[in-house]
Amino acid sequence: MSTPQVVVHRDKDLMAQAAAARLITKIVDAQAARGSASVVLTGGRNGNGVLAALAAAPARDAVDWANLDLWWGDERFLPADHPERNHTQAREALLDSVRVNPARVHAMPASDGPYGPDVDTAAEAYADELAAAAGPENHGPVPTFDVLMLGVGPDTHVASLFPESPAVRDSERTVVGVHGAPKPPPTRITMTLPAIRAAREVWLLAAGEDKAGAVAIALGGAGEIQAPAAGAYGRSRTLWLLDRAAAAKLPPQLYPPASA
Repeated sequence: MSTPQVVVHRDKDLMAQAAAARLITKIVDAQAARGSASVVLTGGRNGNGVLAALAAAPARDAVDWANLDLWWGDERFLPADHPERNHTQAREALLDSVRVNPARVHAMPASDGPYGPDVDTAAEAYADELAAAAGPENHGPVPTFDVLMLGVGPDTHVASLFPESPAVRDSERTVVGVHGAPKPPPTRITMTLPAIRAAREVWLLAAGEDKAGAVAIALGGAGEIQAPAAGAYGRSRTLWLLDRAAAAKLPPQLYPPASA
C-alpha cells in the first residue's frame, strides 16, 4: 500500500490541465521503457475534464496512441453509444481525435451487447478480458496498469463502488455487476478494489466544494467499506489531485495545500 500524496491546484481547470500533462508524461515514459502503456479511464466531470485537456494539449502528439491499452474502471450498463456511457463521453472528449487502435480500446459491455441485459455475465466477460491481457509478470488476474484514474463522489464512492455496497466488499472477483446503485442508472459494471490496487499508480480526482467532505473522510483514516475512496491505492503511488475547493476541509498540518 502506497502512502497517499496530495497535490492541490488553484481550480478545476488547472487541475485537469496538470493531470493531463502528468498522464502524457507517464504514458510516454512507459512506452519508452516497454513499447506500450496501459491506462484505466474514469468518467464524470473530472475524468472527462482531464480527457478534454489532454485532447487540447500540444504534447498529446508525443503519445504513441496505437500502442496504448485503454480500460475503464466502471460503466453505466446502458445501450452502446448512449450519451451517458463513460465510453461514449471519452470518445467525444478525446478518443475520436487521436489514432487509437480499436482493438486496444477495451470498453465495458453495453446492455444491448452480446450478453443482453445480463449485467453479471457482462461483468464476468470483462473480467475474462482483463485476465487474458495479464501476463506472467503481472502476478494476477489483471494487467499491471500504468495509471488508473478514479473520480471521487460526494459520498466517497469511486468507480461504481458505493459505501456499504456488496461490490465494495468483494475481495475475490475483479469485475462485478452492480444492482440498485444509489445514483442513476442503478445497473452498472465496476472493477473491484483488488483490481484497482493492481495499478502501479492510482490517481484520485476531486474538484468542487461538494467533494470536500468526501476527500477529508477518505484521507482521514476512514475504512474502505464506509468510504470506498479510502481503499483505492496503487502499488507504487497513490496521488490525490484536487482543486482548492475540494481540499478545503483537509487538515493543513497533514496535507499542506501546495498551490499550483
